Amino acid sequence: MIRIIGGEFRGRNILPSPGKTTRPMTSLIKKSLFDTLGAWFPGATVGDFYCGTGTLGVEALSRGADLCCFADRDNVALRLLRRNIATLGVVDKSRVWAGTVERILEPRLEELGRGLDVAFVDPPFPQAREWNWAFVEQKIFAPIARHLSPQGIVALRMPDDVEHPDAIGDLAVAKIKKYGGMKVLLLAAARELE
Repeated sequence: MIRIIGGEFRGRNILPSPGKTTRPMTSLIKKSLFDTLGAWFPGATVGDFYCGTGTLGVEALSRGADLCCFADRDNVALRLLRRNIATLGVVDKSRVWAGTVERILEPRLEELGRGLDVAFVDPPFPQAREWNWAFVEQKIFAPIARHLSPQGIVALRMPDDVEHPDAIGDLAVAKIKKYGGMKVLLLAAARELE
């Protein structure tokens, strides 16, 4: 089980991801990240992409987000996610998008009709190690950038040994947080950093 560490559901447990390629955040790393992003959550629209069972999105809802859009292709993980959001009573604050993130993100964000304030991008590490940055910029980060609120932020988690560009399309790396064998890149619209 994974414990929610802050907000309304603090101390409640949720079901973890079943996959062997997933690396859930430890409570210490999650606390550090959510303490950094705390001001963004009240009233926010959040995306949890490559969500697994929704650890990050559920934590955001616990801390006051109005809506979280969860996206993943793993049907087993999505079944557990639906149980998690039902158990916590946040079905009305959740959208679950099933399918390959790179294919579904653009049309689902168009349908959403509102900007994202926070987007978590948390691909399985084996996948992140093989990323073609031009492809993921076009299929993931460009759609997010187009639908990001003016002061929105993107948190990209990946292995620490993966080289990353300083900017991914219209998003620039504002901060890097390193935790052992992983890092979280905080990205914002380049115009907001000028």
